[in-house]
This record gives sequence, C-alpha cells and structure tokens, in this order.
Amino acid sequence: LNNMGEVPFREVFIHPKILDGYGETMSKSKGNGVDPVDVIEKFGPDALRFGLAYLTTETQDVRMPVQFECPHCHALIDQTKKNRELPRIECPKCQQPFSTQWARSEADRALPRGPVVSERFEQARNFCNKLWNASRFALIHLEGYQSAPVTEEQLTVEDRWVLSRLATVTEEVTQSLDRYHYADAARALYDFAWDEFCSFYVEMLKSRLQDAETRPVAQRLLAHTLGTLLRLLHPMIPFITEDIWQRLNELAPQRGVPSAEPVFEDLILAAWPRTDRSRIDPDIEAQFRQFQSVLGAVREIRSRQNIPPKEPVKFYVQADEATCQLLRPMGTYFQSLARAELMDAAEALLAPSPHAHVQLPGIDVFVDLTGLIDVAAEKARLEQQQKKLLGLVQGKEKKLANENFVRRAPAEVVEKERDSLAQLQEQLKTVSAALDELASSSQTPPRRG
Repeated sequence: LNNMGEVPFREVFIHPKILDGYGETMSKSKGNGVDPVDVIEKFGPDALRFGLAYLTTETQDVRMPVQFECPHCHALIDQTKKNRELPRIECPKCQQPFSTQWARSEADRALPRGPVVSERFEQARNFCNKLWNASRFALIHLEGYQSAPVTEEQLTVEDRWVLSRLATVTEEVTQSLDRYHYADAARALYDFAWDEFCSFYVEMLKSRLQDAETRPVAQRLLAHTLGTLLRLLHPMIPFITEDIWQRLNELAPQRGVPSAEPVFEDLILAAWPRTDRSRIDPDIEAQFRQFQSVLGAVREIRSRQNIPPKEPVKFYVQADEATCQLLRPMGTYFQSLARAELMDAAEALLAPSPHAHVQLPGIDVFVDLTGLIDVAAEKARLEQQQKKLLGLVQGKEKKLANENFVRRAPAEVVEKERDSLAQLQEQLKTVSAALDELASSSQTPPRRG
C-alpha cells in the first residue's frame, strides 16, 4: 500500500522461453544453453542483440538449436542429448578432439574448447553485413555532398516511394517498441532495410548518382534515408549504427527532407524519428509491391533457366487492368535492375514461344526464351535431373517406410531424413514443372503483333 492506502497499479509482462532444439528449457545443469560470449565472438554483439530481438515473440516459446563449433576446422556439430554432457567430443569432420564445459581432467582441459553457439544468429550477422556494405556504397557516393532543401518537384517516383515506406516503417517500429513487441519491430526493420533500402532503392539510385545533374538530389535523399534508418536500428544494433553515423556525419553534417538541419554528433543522443504521415502514399507503396513481386519472378526465371545476368530478356505480364496500369510506368526500373524489357502488360495475351512462366497471385509473368536456351538440350538436362531426383526421393521414402529404422534411430536423425525428403520432393516438383513448361510453351503459337 502507498501512503494513501491505495494499491499501486502494476503491469505484468509475459515473455516466451528460449528452448533448445529438442523443446527443452535451457539450463546450466543440462549444458544445453548458448554462451553469449561465444555468440559474440563468432557473430558479433550486434548480431546477438538483433537476433534475440528478432526471436522475441509475445508468448510463443522459441526453439534455438544449439551447436558446438569445432575449434580446429570450425565445423558446426549439432548438440544432442548424448553429447551435450560429454567432457570431450571428437569432430566428425576433422576427427580432432575438443573439450566442452564439462571438462574436468587435466587431459580434457588441455584440449581447445569448442564454443557453444546457435546458427539462429547467422541471419542477424548477415543482416549487419548487408547494412554495412550498403552504407559503404552510400558513403562512397556522398563525396561532394552539399546540403540544400529538396522540393516536391525534384522528387522522383522512387524517392516518393522510399519516403512513404520510411514514414510507414517509422510508425510501425515506434508503435511496436511502445508495446514491447520487439520481434515485430525487428522484422519490420529487417524487411525495409534489406528488401527495400539495400536491394531496391540503393540500386535505383546508382544511375542518378553517376549523373552530375541528378546527383545532388539523389545524395540528399540517400543521406536522409540512411540517417533515419540508423536511428531506427540503433536500439537493436548500436555498435555498427554508431560507427556508420559518425562516418555519415563527416560527409553530411546537415541533412533532411524537405529541409536540411544539423544532426547530433553522437547517434545515441539523437532524437527518435518522427512519423511524417503526409509522406505516406498507399498507392505508390502498392505500385512498388507489385513491381517487386514481378521483378522477383523475372529473376527467378533467369536463375531457373541459367540465363546470365547481363543477358537482356523480354517479358510479358498478364493481370487485371488496374495492376497493369501500376506496372507499365515501371519499365525503366525493370531495365536497370534486371536487364528485362516489359514488352506488354494486358488482361489477355498470347504467351511467347518458347517461354518460362511464373504465376503470382493475380499475375502471370512470361519470359520469352527465344534465342536464350537450346530447348532440346535444356529438356535433356532437366530429364536427367528429374531421373536423379526421383531415385533419391524413392530411396528416402523407402528408408522412412522402414519401421525398424524409424523406431531405433535417434529422433533427430529421423527428423533430418524427413526434412531431406521434403527438400528433394520440392526440387523434383520444380524440375517437373520446368519440363512441363518447356513442353507446353513449345506448342504455344508465337505471340502476334
């Protein structure tokens, strides 16, 4: 009770438990926990922080498979219920022994210790690397930066899109952090930073940054967007963002859209970004979502058909008229990001022959393969691959149908076999679809007009 005889209100926050790969609670006595120092040494402190934030759901417990890292060859060895309490382990890859936390004898303690880590932090490390590389590109191209106001007339379509997404993401992240929804905030930032800022916006700016006339405005948008992104990411990855912030300040000490303002010397003291709702444009965000999905389909076909990245391709889109109207103005972006020429976007069209096809929700994408592949040779290659995969699938199915194997093998071994079977089945499905596609496209009449 307080001095007024009232019971003060208390908030109770429920958070999930982090379990090991077998669904057991991590504990020191079991030896199935992850050592944060080992994670920091392997992946970095920012990867540890971001990885944990990314995994922090509200109430659903999180599984984190644990591995030993061989100190000799750096192979990752899955921790099992059997080996997690052994004082020494022999690496199955290099056959060299290493010690664990249970080492007690002088002989075991003399061995190099195998760090205890989890590959769940690899995604966070890759994210930090992606941000660092994109920031390096930005800093290189901010040489000669001059601060000045940016008018609405100077903004391109991609500028209005990134400012809209930046405002939307700022609002999402702010609300998520206010509600202690750390995973939602981390995932929103991950998607925006990786898929939109690094993979699309920075790529779209490259040609403008090479042109003396368009370079100044492109630099101002790049500096503003990167600076805001760093502020949003700072609570989760403070070290890398502070480092980039200091470098950015040397080149662009005043930045902002529409007007440039001085920024804090240290990121940790900088004000949290405010949401500029006037920048949010649902229409332009929808337009770029469609563009990104179609671009992804064209890139998938390139990869699937082994078409070199520098080889130009032609493609067609079949969708409703509203979608086509969104995609037609994006032709220059398809050219710059995928060397792909949008030949037509219509509600009904005849597919080119031969072609490769990807079906998206409400959208069909056809890439013209004329002159790009030898249909007969590609068909022979796919048939050979299909035969090999079919044999592997049948072998896995036979193994898993063996009751003795399923009953006697460790659960983790059986689960790995099932996962392997599922992957092989998916590969077989993709190859079979490509074969069917080649067969059907070769019978399709050439596109008219």
